[in-house]
Amino acid sequence: MWQSSPPGSIYDYIRVASFSIGPDGLIEQWSRRAAGLFGIAADEAVGLDPVEAFMPAELRGDGRRRVGEILDGKEWTGLVPFRMPGEDTVHGLAEIYVMPSGTETGERAAICIVVDVRALRRIETDLAASQAIFGQSPFGFVLFGTDLTVVRANQRFATVFGGQAADHRGRTVDDYLARPEADRLTATLERVLETGASVTDLQLVGTAPGDPVSRHWSMNLYRVHSGSGRPIGIAGLATDVTRRQIAAREAASARRNLALLNEASARIGNSLDLETTARELLDVAVPGFCDLASVDLYQGLLTGDDAPPGSWDSLRQESVGGSAELRRVALASAVSDALPSSAGTGAPGTGGEPPVLGAVHRFTYNSPCAIALRTGHVEDVPGDDRGFVQSTLAVPMVAHDTVVGLVQFSRTKGSEPFGERDRALATELAARAAVCIDNARLYRREHERALILQRSLLPPGDPVAAGLDIACRYLPGNTATEVGGDWFDVIELPGHRTALVVGDVMGRGLRAAVAMGELRTAVRTLALLDLEPAEVLSALDEVARGLGTPGGTSSGGSGGTQWPSRAAHKTREVDLSEVYLATCVYAVYDPVTRRCTFANAGHLPPAVVEPGEPALLLDVPPGMPLGVGGEPFEEVEVELKEGSLLALYTDGLVESRDHPLDEGLAALRRALVEPERPLEDVCDRVLTTLDTRHGEDDIALLMARIQGLPADAVGDWRLPREPRSVGRARELARGQLLAWDLGELVDTTELLVSELVTNALRYGEGEIRLRLLRDRTLVCEVWDAGLVQPRRRRARDTDEGGRGLQLVGLLSVGWGSRRTPRGKTVWFELALPDGEPAAEPTVEQLLSMF
Repeated sequence: MWQSSPPGSIYDYIRVASFSIGPDGLIEQWSRRAAGLFGIAADEAVGLDPVEAFMPAELRGDGRRRVGEILDGKEWTGLVPFRMPGEDTVHGLAEIYVMPSGTETGERAAICIVVDVRALRRIETDLAASQAIFGQSPFGFVLFGTDLTVVRANQRFATVFGGQAADHRGRTVDDYLARPEADRLTATLERVLETGASVTDLQLVGTAPGDPVSRHWSMNLYRVHSGSGRPIGIAGLATDVTRRQIAAREAASARRNLALLNEASARIGNSLDLETTARELLDVAVPGFCDLASVDLYQGLLTGDDAPPGSWDSLRQESVGGSAELRRVALASAVSDALPSSAGTGAPGTGGEPPVLGAVHRFTYNSPCAIALRTGHVEDVPGDDRGFVQSTLAVPMVAHDTVVGLVQFSRTKGSEPFGERDRALATELAARAAVCIDNARLYRREHERALILQRSLLPPGDPVAAGLDIACRYLPGNTATEVGGDWFDVIELPGHRTALVVGDVMGRGLRAAVAMGELRTAVRTLALLDLEPAEVLSALDEVARGLGTPGGTSSGGSGGTQWPSRAAHKTREVDLSEVYLATCVYAVYDPVTRRCTFANAGHLPPAVVEPGEPALLLDVPPGMPLGVGGEPFEEVEVELKEGSLLALYTDGLVESRDHPLDEGLAALRRALVEPERPLEDVCDRVLTTLDTRHGEDDIALLMARIQGLPADAVGDWRLPREPRSVGRARELARGQLLAWDLGELVDTTELLVSELVTNALRYGEGEIRLRLLRDRTLVCEVWDAGLVQPRRRRARDTDEGGRGLQLVGLLSVGWGSRRTPRGKTVWFELALPDGEPAAEPTVEQLLSMF
């Protein structure tokens, strides 16, 4: 069997058979297709009466009549039910086309063409279904031939790409998609045609005619076969998924934004440093949100101005000259070929280069960046056509109605442009960073104020004292404010003596620091009175008790009793938090004798390390803390060897929750080794060796190495109580000054020594003692046994005397008197010559004595 039509032609689907009827009405010829349709071989069918063999009994009469008419020369077409031979039921329905014919002898015959009606109905159904798919489907349907050209497309497909469905016949994928997408679809079609493996959800991007917006399509492809199984093309079902892609992109963007915000919450604000916070913001934004970014903060904010220029009211009042000064504090770039300085656009002026990191600059008045700073709203900065930046968002950093700076987020060409969601995210990121930066600004301001307060309450610089080498350390327990209640002080006293003070106000923080400042001021005031250490603590106790009383009054004192009101007394009883308690140790060191007098008010004992000996704690009676009152304070005088080390400290150094006080004191004694090392090193060793647990309590440490005044720097004489002692005092002073090579001070010293010795003879009692001390200044002291303190007065014009102390005050840099255990001491101090002639008293100063 051979055929000229290709396999899969229409005849493969339509079951067509033929046979012929002779003049006698019997079957003469029977084709193979008839044998296949009716199930009877040709040798069985030839000679049969077709009406008797294939028609049901009830139709045979009409069948014979039709056969007779056909043999008479009529054509006939109709539907005829047929049965298989030997069966009574109807087997099928055939459409028969009967054409009269003739034999060689001229007799009438007929040729019958038979078609299976069931095959025709199946073809009609398939065609109807195919037409429904192509014509009624809401999706784009296209059929590609084996040459990958369009064989057929439905109207939905034509609606997207224009024209009628028939217009697309013969087109290729290049007519619908740009080159990269067309090549990808072509390769996919070839693979499906070759392998027969279907492809689902192939994502394609393109534009429809007349629509500049990119569209997204999802395409399913599968190979189509003929009835014989031969591939005849590829069917494609295309669905527009642009909205789905937009929704998915927005959902992904929302997830990304939430992730960025979560990351920002975790990473921004971990430091209270302004520049570090700005860098943390860019670490979050680049490259997760943008390609380039920069942060500019107001210069006034960075320099610590109390009123930064970023408040909205002040921004609206800026002159047309531009924005206030800003400093670029952070830059970030995710683009490998981009210079870090190119992040952001907002260069000062027009057409200028962007500011480099650390540069101080201004934005021009009408620039988007300056407008964003003035209005507090996000501004779009267009990209430069000549550059690689596509667009920039200038976002003001606003915290508590204050603009602290500007952050610029930039995306390069090829990245997705900023949308509304991006603007909202940029604003949120900038706001979070702004709050952290404002907190850092407030912390810096409060920190600087706390440092100023603390430094004002502690001795400035390195304390200097005669006969002492001093080193000190202070570590506040409150690391946030760096203020506390511990204090130390080094106070110069007359006669080159030095007062060493260490105290601890109970409590922590600013309140304790304020109380400490009041007590320190009181100590300095009392020290200027040159009182004994026990007297200083007694007076200081009264001051501390007064601090805890409403209105600052005390229930007792040397100046008379001041009774608080009943309401004040009740307030004091109820509010025990206002009671100030403090411990303090007060020591006075005399470098001439190397003797130190201690008085203690509930404080820890001083530690002393003598050369070659282990450290020991001095047995100084502790006394009651300041503010308790009612108990006297005792004094202890100790002679310290040359080179000895004296340590005064607060309990934060030796006491902790983890170990008892005795262990801390023992550890301090062990740490005070090698006292001959530099004193600063000894301080550091003590702090690093002891388990101070810094942060639990304040720590104050004051260390002094005993040096003493050399014997050749002291002149000490005793004079009898007689008039000639005045001249003798002048001679002794002159000789000593010349020996010290202080000839420039001889005349002044002789004059002032004469006045003090004369006063001692006239108003004092007992033996007179003259002492000269040379250190950083020259000190002259005159001792006697009288208890009456000298008083400076203004003499009348007619008085012949009474101007001696005025002269002493005029010619010296300082003078005074103090009580001693056996009388009093009157002293004056002169500055050592510095090579320049001494200043002579003015006429006004001389006339003031009259």
